[in-house]
Amino acid sequence: MRKISETSPRDLGRDEATISGSGPPGSAQAATSATQSPRSHRQLSAGLASAADIAQQEAVAFQASLLALPTVQLGGLPITVIDRPKAARLMIAAARRHIRSSRPYYFTSANGDVIAQARANVDVAVLFSEADQIFADGQPLVFASRLLCRTHLPERVATTDLFHDVAKLAEQEGTTFYLLGSTEAENNKAVASVKARYPGLRIVGHCHGFLAGQALEKKLDEINALAPDILWLGLGVPREQIFVRDFASRLQNVGVIKTSGGLFDHIAGKVRRAPLWVQKAGFEWLWRALMEPRRLFWRYFTTSPQAIYAILRYSR
Repeated sequence: MRKISETSPRDLGRDEATISGSGPPGSAQAATSATQSPRSHRQLSAGLASAADIAQQEAVAFQASLLALPTVQLGGLPITVIDRPKAARLMIAAARRHIRSSRPYYFTSANGDVIAQARANVDVAVLFSEADQIFADGQPLVFASRLLCRTHLPERVATTDLFHDVAKLAEQEGTTFYLLGSTEAENNKAVASVKARYPGLRIVGHCHGFLAGQALEKKLDEINALAPDILWLGLGVPREQIFVRDFASRLQNVGVIKTSGGLFDHIAGKVRRAPLWVQKAGFEWLWRALMEPRRLFWRYFTTSPQAIYAILRYSR
């Protein structure tokens, strides 16, 4: 768990000058400030320090509550025991509790393909171990928890569904989004679709996911300056986890980074969701393979046996 950085004396002093109403020499604000006693300044400083301390304590308490959330081991990964409504509220709360100037919270998701990749590649496993929360994005993980674990996952928390749960809450709370990923065309379509469905949602920015070099550097600075509460990051595994590892420290004004895989392609209508009965039966992966055979069939054909073995061997 990362350490929350405290407000610097320089920032605290800047806030104090703003609140105390100090202005240019000769201004009314400066005259009022000059008449204030040293005791008033000390009280103001104490109040600011107290507010900073309270915010710090609340952030630490929230981090402790994240650590206290129950998990189950599935295929060697710690999966959070949580349902979709609670996961949505958790993301809103994390965005609100995040202390600006500290690394954003990092939420990701796992399915059978992720478990297979993590077992086959220790580097991928490490990338997922750095996450603050890992949600179950596959119905087979829910079934496996009921067979192999003492605690059962209540339901699947698919990112394609979770996004809409969070968006509804964000409209009410004023939580802001940034959408980063997919191609430029699909990203634009996804943003248009989201704005039409949630007119009260504040999307402060969006961009495709094919950036490198100077363009990427500028985009990171732009995102940090826009300070979205939640950055939805759709680059695919493990590119999006590598992005978090390499660049999260430069996005300290972002509240939460939620990895999103092919979310934007779904929202844009490029990729159809499986029928609900297929999702509940745990065969959406097969549906996806049939929809995109060139890209997914061989991948799922090779990773599914690895995932089954890992789940049977490393679950509790």
